[in-house]
Parts: sequence; structure tokens; C-alpha cells
Amino acid sequence: MKISSIKSGNQSYRGVLNNKTLLKGLEIISDYPASFVAGTTFVMASGVRPFLISKTPDIDEENKKYSIANSVASGIIKFAMAEAIAIPVENSLKKINNSPEKYLNSKTVKVLSGEAKKISESKNYQFASQFLKLLTGLITAIPKSVITIALIPLIMKTLFPKKKEVQKTNISSFAENKIFDDIKQKSYNQVLSSAYSSSKSSDNLLFLTSKSQSTSHTLQARRGNLLGQPSFKGCIGDTALKGVTSILENGTFQEFAINNSKKSADIARNMSIATDILLTASFIHRTDRSKKIEQDRKKALIYNSLISTGISILGGYFTDKLVQKSTKEFIDKFKAANKNNPKLGKYMEGINVLRPTIIFAGLYYGILPVISTYLADKTDKFVNSK
Repeated sequence: MKISSIKSGNQSYRGVLNNKTLLKGLEIISDYPASFVAGTTFVMASGVRPFLISKTPDIDEENKKYSIANSVASGIIKFAMAEAIAIPVENSLKKINNSPEKYLNSKTVKVLSGEAKKISESKNYQFASQFLKLLTGLITAIPKSVITIALIPLIMKTLFPKKKEVQKTNISSFAENKIFDDIKQKSYNQVLSSAYSSSKSSDNLLFLTSKSQSTSHTLQARRGNLLGQPSFKGCIGDTALKGVTSILENGTFQEFAINNSKKSADIARNMSIATDILLTASFIHRTDRSKKIEQDRKKALIYNSLISTGISILGGYFTDKLVQKSTKEFIDKFKAANKNNPKLGKYMEGINVLRPTIIFAGLYYGILPVISTYLADKTDKFVNSK
């Protein structure tokens, strides 16, 4: 009866459970979890959160602007870090996943495979690979906070320029346009003729010749890269692959993966919490020491960060637990519907990343901005009144 009920459920859910777009999406999320998290963060931090903060009533206008600048800066930096660091690691693990014998020694393949026929189907390897992919977010937490703090003043000037700055920019823009218009009035031959006749030596011609040669060399270098010559990007990929391989072949790490393989459903949530804690602690420390952020705006930024992180961690943890329980029946039917699919393990990895990412992003960037910005502003005013 139990089997028939699952089959019946499969029939009713078949359009969803076997949807090719859904399965492909889950596979991509499994292969690039850190990039997915960073991309989601970028959209929410650069769009949703600033909009909600701007609509928060009864808030000091400058505190509101700094909160928006902080959100935009953090979104940009998290995404940039993911592109620079996470993707090489994720690509390396994808290569290992497809051809483990090519990159790992036989002992490592045997240990990480466990009782599974293929290493890609092993819970030990699935946990190890997901941990390494998400670890990139944790180890870059401090650099992210450092660059975010440095970027906030620049974002403030860009999004909220002061009147003098606006006037100066307009004058500069007018001057640039005037120069550009003057240049357009002359033909290319007139410019060359003017440069040649005004020079008493051959310096200008030497400059033009060297410039032309430099451009030619640049084009040749680019053409060489297209023909397969090694590039800087390739060097980064090779370094990442060697680093990932050495970690997977480390006995201590293998033991860690085996002991925690049953906790794969929680790995994305737990890594997200650890990353947020480290990121917030570093952000608070750097904000307090920053010389470019106005002194009377630092406390509001710190309070906002503390309140947002605290509520999102507590709320996200319990919400994730609740969602796990409430969706258990659907997950069981999903597994049954795709039990013969060799990529079922990857689909489950994708679900385990998708679920907490949406929950934490929804809380931190969608629900909390109004609450945290309001409470931070009131707390700042209360402390300053003492």
C-alpha cells in the first residue's frame, strides 16, 4: 500500500518532480552553490533591500543612505569574490566528479566512495565537495568586509552626491563634451598633419609607431590565447584544481567528511550561518576603525548589522528546520520519482542549497531591512541621547 501511494503521488506530481527545467536547475545549483548564493545575494542586496530601506519611515536620512550604500557594496563584493574564487573551485570539483580516477589516487577514490558504486553517488564525497564549494564563502568573509567598508564611501558619492559634487561633475562633463565636439570637427588626416607639423623632432612619429606596435602585440597575444596558449585564467584553474585535489586526498579531511556525511542536508545552512557570523564580526571591527565613514554614522551601521545578522540567523535556522519537516513528504516523492536517475544525488544537493539560500535571503534582504534599519536608527538615537 505504501508503494502504491507513492506511485499515485508520482502520477499527480509527475509534471513537477520530473520537470527537465527543474532538474537542470538543481544540477547547476549543485555544481555552483557558492555562485548561486552570491548571485541571489547580489540581486537582493542591490535591488530589494535598498528599495525597502528607502521606504522605511521615520528614519534619519543619512543613516538610511549609509544602510543602502552598505547593502549595495556588500552585494557587489560578494558576487565579485564568488566569480574570482568560488568558480575555479567549483569547476575543479566538477572535473573531479566526472573523472575521479584522473585526478585522485585510487586510495582516495575508494575511501570517499564508501559503499557506493561511483564516487559521485557517495554521501562521503557529496558532503566533501559541497563543503569545499561553500567554504570559499567562509574563507573570503574577512576580505569581503574589508573591501565593503572601503567601497561604502564610493557608493555614497555615486548614489547620493552632494550639491557641490553634482555641480563640479556637470562642469567637468560639459568640458569633456566640448573637447569631444572639437575633436569631431577635425578629420583623422588633419589630426595627424597637425601632430607632424607641430613637432620639431621625430618624437611624435616614434610615439605613434610604438603605439601601433603595442596594439599589434596586444592583438597577437589575444589571438594566441584564442588558439590555445595558456592564459591567466587557466593558471588560476590549475592552481585551484591542485589545491582541491590535495585537500580531498588529506586523511584528516576524509575522516571529517565520513563522520559528517549524514549531515549533508544541513551543510548549506550551517556554512551560511558561520559565514554570516564571521562576516558581521569583521564588518563591525572594520567599520569602527574606518576613517572614511563619518563618525556619527558608524554606530547606526554597526547596530543595523548586528540586528540583521542576529534575527536572520535565529529566524533562518528555525524556519529552515520547519521547512525541512513540512516538505519531507514532497522530498520522499521526489526521490521515488527519480530513483533511477544517476544524478539524483546532485539534485538533492541542489535542493539542500536552494532551500536555506532562499530562506536566509528572504529574511535578511526581504523582511528584515525595514525592521533592522528602524531599530538601528532608534538605538543610535537612544545611545547618543545618554
